[in-house]
Order: sequence, then structure tokens, then C-alpha cells
Amino acid sequence: MKKHLFFWISLCVMCASCHRAPVQQFEGMAFGTLYHITYVGERSEDLPAQVDSLLKTLNATFSIFDTNSLISRVNRNEQVTLDQKFLDVLNLSLLVNQETNGAFECTIQPLVELWGFGRKNQKQVVPQAQIDSVMEYVGSKFVQIENNTVKKTDPRVQLNFNAIAKGFAVDKVARFLINNGYTNCLVEIGGEIVARGNKNGRPWRVGIQVPTETADGAAASDKAFDLNDKAVATSGNYRNYFEQDGHRYTHILNPVTGKPEESNLLSVTVIAPDCATADAYATAFMVLGVEASMKILEKHPELEATFIYDDNGAMKIR
Repeated sequence: MKKHLFFWISLCVMCASCHRAPVQQFEGMAFGTLYHITYVGERSEDLPAQVDSLLKTLNATFSIFDTNSLISRVNRNEQVTLDQKFLDVLNLSLLVNQETNGAFECTIQPLVELWGFGRKNQKQVVPQAQIDSVMEYVGSKFVQIENNTVKKTDPRVQLNFNAIAKGFAVDKVARFLINNGYTNCLVEIGGEIVARGNKNGRPWRVGIQVPTETADGAAASDKAFDLNDKAVATSGNYRNYFEQDGHRYTHILNPVTGKPEESNLLSVTVIAPDCATADAYATAFMVLGVEASMKILEKHPELEATFIYDDNGAMKIR
């Protein structure tokens, strides 16, 4: 009997190894960057077009570069009814704003435009008087949700979800794949990742990019780890910036000072149950710095983070 049982188990193991499900991949463009999809199962020729359609819908909701997007219409104070996607992102933004003492701020759009990181793309150093003027209407306290609409206490308030929308899109694509039967998948948009299930019994493996010295430096990773049914997002100051008079001004804007954040922190990678949350906290931690972020992490055991910082010219990880 034992011999027969051993033979049956061995046969099952061999059959399982002989019938590994195929791993499929495709890529495309979304939110001004590349996306990559990997899923386990039979290839679906319709899937790339369906994902593109979903991403176009999300872009039409959250893009500040699309003048007809829902967020652009809200920023122009048009009377529009918010869809559930917009409500979900706005509610999460307001929550993370509270949890990070204002380090994450969804009303930062006027500052983004002021410093030239928005639609006009005219990056420039801004006089303090202009910063002070704009700061008068930057703050989540000026925004509330009422009957599925945005109510502003100051009409000059404008929203920007760039620090959370990409993560939200990753979550939505992953959910779409799962709902269509692809429960083992890896979704990545511009470095924000969701891993669901596994890769033929093995965990999905992802890496953290090493900060580059210049904006066009070659991407490389020296820290890889398994990601199981979680999401990861990275925020860094080494890709989007401008330099003037030997000084670097990054796109990481501090909503408290109204200026690009200056610290020795180069990048933050956050692991969370969902990518929208990871995306938002990664940005907030870049503003807060290592020590203040550590205090928030102590209150949120569902989050993990890796900080890469400059220590007198040496790159260090915590």
C-alpha cells in the first residue's frame, strides 16, 4: 500500500510540473508612462484592449493634463456629479492627509502649476510673495464632499491626484484581471505594483530602483523581495526636477512650506495592502523625512517602508 501511495504522489508531482500554466505578458502606455501586465493562464487576445480602455477611463477622471477630465472640470468649479472612482480617491486623500499631519495634500495643484511641474511645464524658482499668495488656498480644510459633489470654501482651490491616481489605477487593473479569472497576476504602472496570487506556485519578485544621479540615468535595482498579495509604490526626487544656480528643485512639494522639499532623503518605497495607499504614503514620507515617517509607521502595522538617503555622499538604506 505504501509503495502504491508513493507512486501516486510522485505521479501527481510529475504531472503538476508538466502542466505549469503559461505566463503571459503585455505592455502599453498610461498616465504618461509605461505599464506592464503579467498574468498566469491562457492568453486572451482581448485583454490588452480591455485594459487600455479601463486606463483611458481612469485618465479621463484624474488627469490634470486633460482639460475635459472630471478633475479639470472640478477645478474650474463646474457643477459635476462625482463618480465612485473620484469619491474613493478623494476620501483616501483626505484620510492620508489627516494621518500624515498634512504631508499628503490633494489641493496642491496651484503650487504644482506655480513651480512649473504641471500643464505649462515652465519650471522656475518662485518668489516667496507668490508662494504666500497661493498658500492661502492650499489645504484639505477647504474641501468637503456633499451629495457626491465637491464643496470648496474658496473657489481658487484646485485638486491634484497625481500622487495617488497611478496607484489607484494599478489597483483597478488588478481587480479587473481577477474578476476575469486571472487571479495570479502582477500589474505595474510606472513603478507602482500590485501582486496577486503567485507565479506557478512561486511568489512574485520585485525590486527597488536605486536612485540615479541624473533624471535620465539608467534604472537599476539592488534590493529584490517577494511580494505576496500586496502592493508597492516608490516616490523619489531624482527623476523630475530642475536646477538653477547650482541648486536642485524637485517635484516633491511640501504643502506646509509651499516649496520643493529639501532633505537627504532620495526615495521611499512603501508596501501596503493596496497600491493607492502605498502611493499616497510614499509621497507623504518623502515630505516628512525618515524619523517622522517612522513614527507614523509605528501606528500603521499594515505598512512597511524602505528609505534610501544620502549620508555625506554615501547612499544608505533604512
